[in-house]
Amino acid sequence: MPGNARTILFKGGTIVTMDTKVPNLATGDVLVEGDRIVAVGANLKVDQAEVVDAAGSIVLPGLIDAHHHAWLGVMRRMMPDVDDLFAYIDVVAETLGARYRPLDMYLSTRLTAVASLDAGITTIIDACHSSRSPEHTDAALDALHSAGIRALHMVGAAMDKKASAAHLPQDLERLALNWNGETGRVRVGLFGQLNLDWWKVARQLDMQILTEFIGDLARLTPEFAEPGVLGAHNIFNHCTRIPQETWKLFADAGVNVTVNPRSDALFGFDDESFAYQQAIDHGLTPALGIDLDTAFGSDLFGEMHALFGQQRAAMRYRRFRGEAGTPAPISVEAVLQAATINGARAAGLERSIGSLTPGKQADIIMVRTNGVAVFPVNNAIGTIVQAVERSDVDTVMVAGQLRKRAGKLIDVDLAKLSAEATASRDYLLDASGYRPDLFETSASSLNTAA
Repeated sequence: MPGNARTILFKGGTIVTMDTKVPNLATGDVLVEGDRIVAVGANLKVDQAEVVDAAGSIVLPGLIDAHHHAWLGVMRRMMPDVDDLFAYIDVVAETLGARYRPLDMYLSTRLTAVASLDAGITTIIDACHSSRSPEHTDAALDALHSAGIRALHMVGAAMDKKASAAHLPQDLERLALNWNGETGRVRVGLFGQLNLDWWKVARQLDMQILTEFIGDLARLTPEFAEPGVLGAHNIFNHCTRIPQETWKLFADAGVNVTVNPRSDALFGFDDESFAYQQAIDHGLTPALGIDLDTAFGSDLFGEMHALFGQQRAAMRYRRFRGEAGTPAPISVEAVLQAATINGARAAGLERSIGSLTPGKQADIIMVRTNGVAVFPVNNAIGTIVQAVERSDVDTVMVAGQLRKRAGKLIDVDLAKLSAEATASRDYLLDASGYRPDLFETSASSLNTAA
């Protein structure tokens, strides 16, 4: 091992690898050298390693949030009951987003990234549909990098009518040159919707391409079925209520699908056909995303809980209705796959992250099991999916760097971040004249000052 690399040993924990070729261990160790996992096993013998005592804890791959609009960070729970997509767009894009400075982009994105790390999320696919200028994009990327999270930042046109997208897609070449190196922790892709001209630019730069796809609002035209247009470079989010011929096209092309259980329910996008299950039935590997801070926040455990409950409710409904061949109830292992290795695949990073595999990047979390809501542990994966919460996340490592230890974020001044985020929020409210009510939650109660 190189003498200058930091060596860290997670010692004596329950190891959940998420790799079928690397066995789980009731009691075992994970050895990290520099930014890589170098060994997973029982009683590993290592000289001069920094030891993380994992006894009484579960060690597993970092969670992957496969769809999150990080730029909404300062709008947390501003629209908790909204069920109208266009009312949501009117507030977040036309009213507040139109006033975003690069500073607001930086602070919101940093807040989301830091909160994600605190919750055991080591990678985020940042769906930025507010790339108002190159300066706004640079601010978001700087925020992700400074927070220490791994991220795929998807650059997309701003949604409000006043915004210009004249810098896109041309700016992608500059961004790829600056960020998409071989070893970069933060990378750039395209939030390209269904703009094939933009897709061509992104494909020339070997970028992942994100499209939000709701069947009630969009359809694929015949040119998308042409050879080479769709493939593993595509990420389709939501994928609710889309026709079977589109699912077949997705399956044949091997695209990536991401679902957001809580926000898909919030907006009423999904039904008992259930996008996650449609993806599974067509041989795809759907990943989990959180989507919104305006109603939720950076908590992937909540999405795991929702996926488990919603799939079982939807499939039971279909079975009790008398439908033949109803899919089996979801397993906790499938849920954890959606939150780890499937997310890595969506980001184009399955060879680098998503499992505790020697040779992969050391994106690792350790969760305590001594909480009164958690012990005793009778099934490790069930405990992670059904019992553990963000408060149980003890240690977070990204690329071999500790970002949280003993339940505390490292090198984060939370008081400063809180003051800055609040000041950004207040500026946006003052600049827009928007006045959310602190206690009334219905979207119709929210107003703009005259």
